[in-house]
Amino acid sequence: MDWFAVRHVVQNEGAFEERVTLWRASSEDEAIARAETEAAEYAASFGWKALDLFQCYRLPEAPADGREAFSLIRQSDLAAERYLDAFFDTGQELQRTE
Repeated sequence: MDWFAVRHVVQNEGAFEERVTLWRASSEDEAIARAETEAAEYAASFGWKALDLFQCYRLPEAPADGREAFSLIRQSDLAAERYLDAFFDTGQELQRTE
C-alpha cells in the first residue's frame, strides 16, 4: 500500500474550493475512487457540488512533518508574477492575507 494525495475541486454557487486529501491505497485508481466518494459526501454536506476533476500524486514517502504531499507541474510561458496572479493569487481567494 502506498500513500496518494488527490487534488479536487468542489463548487458552491460562485465559489470554488480546491482540496487535497490523503489516501493509503493499492493504486491511483483506488485512491481516486475513494476521493471521489469522500468529495461527493463532503460537498453534499454543504449543499455544494464536487466537480469532475481529480488529480492524483503518489507520495514518494509516507506523510510526515515537512514531507511533500502533492506535486503538479504545469508548463507556462508566463513570467513568475503573472503565473501566480493567473493561477494562485487572482485576488478572489478567501484566504488569510497576513
